Amino acid sequence: MSIEFNSEYLDYKDDIFSLIEIFSSSNGHIIKDHRNIIKKFKLGDFEVNIKSFGKPPMFNAFIYSFFRLSKAHRSFDYARKLLKKGIKTPSPICYCEYKSKGILNSSFYVSKQLKFDYPISDVINNVNFPNRVKILNDFVLFTFKLHENGINFLDHSPGNTLVKLHNSNPIFYLIDLNRMKFEKMNFTKRIMNFRRLTNDKEVLKIISKEYARLYNRDFDEVFSLMVKYSNQFLSRRSFRKKLKKILVK
Repeated sequence: MSIEFNSEYLDYKDDIFSLIEIFSSSNGHIIKDHRNIIKKFKLGDFEVNIKSFGKPPMFNAFIYSFFRLSKAHRSFDYARKLLKKGIKTPSPICYCEYKSKGILNSSFYVSKQLKFDYPISDVINNVNFPNRVKILNDFVLFTFKLHENGINFLDHSPGNTLVKLHNSNPIFYLIDLNRMKFEKMNFTKRIMNFRRLTNDKEVLKIISKEYARLYNRDFDEVFSLMVKYSNQFLSRRSFRKKLKKILVK
């Protein structure tokens, strides 16, 4: 077993280790149960999320053991990098890996539970959301800040940005961090980074107008590329779903 802790939470090391050890049989509140499982636990005067990553296929397990950091390790490292760059994310506490004969078997990422008001998906998908245009523009500014800091958040989808209100102003937090690149963001990469959010042209117009203003580019150019990349992503996702159904049969 290997484990690395954020020094701010060392006093809770034994308690968190115990929760990881009994994770599968524990009665923690399940937040997500899909490929990975996230459970929420009370710890002192705050709550923690423990994310158990699904056991990787043998080939991936080999890669994660010798050539690439595991998803849990990446989540922990990326969270700390984001915070150093002034990008908010739930406070990272630790990651933990279990190996068998040197090969990764399971891994966990632990972070502090964030009390948020809503995910950005609520704003994107609800035409009647209060102050919708302003919040979307603020979200575009947040994304622009990511790009200016050389952050390519590959899972920049509607459910992976949480909003917490402070004096009625939205503060944005990134979650689900294991797919990310730290690199110089050129124009193409910047616009492609919006492709997972929506293919709703009215929303894309709002986003394109604000990003074009921030980046000093022509609105029509930004908007046409956003529509193109969003539609491409939707088509590929639809094809993958159809292919999966065929293979399952």
